[in-house]
Amino acid sequence: MNLEAIQSALCEANLDGWLFYDHHRRDAIAYRVLGINPVMCTRRWYYLIPKEGEPGRLVHRIEAHNLDGLPGTVERYSSWREQREGLSRLLHGKAHVAMQYSALNNIPYVGLVDAGTVELVKSCGVEVVSSADLVQQFESCWSEEQWQSHQAAGVVVHQAVRTAFAAIRDAVRAGKEISEYDVQQEMVRVFEANGIIADEPPCVAVNANSANPHYSPSREASLPIHAGDFVLLDVWGKQNKPGAVYFDITWTGYVGERVPEQYTKIFDVVRAARDAAISLVQVSLQAGRTLHGYEVDDAAREVIKGSGYGAFFVHRTGHSIGEDVHGNGANMDNFETHDERRIIPRTCFSIEPGIYLHEFGVRSEVNVFTGAREACVTGEIQTEIVPILAAP
Repeated sequence: MNLEAIQSALCEANLDGWLFYDHHRRDAIAYRVLGINPVMCTRRWYYLIPKEGEPGRLVHRIEAHNLDGLPGTVERYSSWREQREGLSRLLHGKAHVAMQYSALNNIPYVGLVDAGTVELVKSCGVEVVSSADLVQQFESCWSEEQWQSHQAAGVVVHQAVRTAFAAIRDAVRAGKEISEYDVQQEMVRVFEANGIIADEPPCVAVNANSANPHYSPSREASLPIHAGDFVLLDVWGKQNKPGAVYFDITWTGYVGERVPEQYTKIFDVVRAARDAAISLVQVSLQAGRTLHGYEVDDAAREVIKGSGYGAFFVHRTGHSIGEDVHGNGANMDNFETHDERRIIPRTCFSIEPGIYLHEFGVRSEVNVFTGAREACVTGEIQTEIVPILAAP
């Protein structure tokens, strides 16, 4: 835990403190930010970091060592009455305190504290505000080592995409059977050979399956791939080492030498939406303008709506990327949630608009990494659907 940095952030946000709370390991964010890993958590604990001065902890007597290693005062309780009295003393003099809470559950990824606990804290005369931006600052800002790991993972992820298209091309040209699952396993082998891991194997989706944003083939359920098919690849992975962060992209291809107009027409709209979102991020950061996640979603969605396909863009524009493929930073979202979190330096997120029709779906996904006044796409950018059989 970086106490000095947290207190500096609290002063900047004009907050009196950040109150961490957990019971039965419900709040993984708390453990990562505080850098602790208690053996048992069957009783409630509280840890308050004030904007200045010494932190304080309130722990149950039979689990008094839960917060060992953290700086600050210690108070113990046994009964519920002692617990409430201790919490009141811990919060004395505090007016505005951040917790893992989100008003109206706008940001459910951070809304981890139960309503009753929020009510209890409020009963101490404290206004509870969301810790969402604090969480982003201490969970989602990458170190230089993480940036390097992202780039290294990207090289392998792009290699896996090229391997997948080549496997389809070679099989179809040779008249051999190949399925979505077969192609997926080709990419898995690329990952294994290069020290890349993922929480789930890559997605290979053909024709109507590509219209399902969360489709994934299995050994038991997988479509064959033939000439004339449309193929979507969603591929994500990270280096197999502590602290590594993900690289996550989506590419599309057509099993033929020339891509039919019905596919290029939709791809061109998706590409324009993707590029509008990227441009908004880059221009805003260059101008020093504060930018929020929901605004990026709006930029992409307006392009797709303007082309008449708004009803077929059925998910947010992008998600935070970190040690988990879906990280705890700002999402590019004003559809599934209204994400008001600021886009801050040294964070990464996907931009991946899509249009999902009945016969097929097109998505184009890139990763964007931000600096203080700039942003860059971290990998290759797809400019047209890959004509898989046209490759040498």
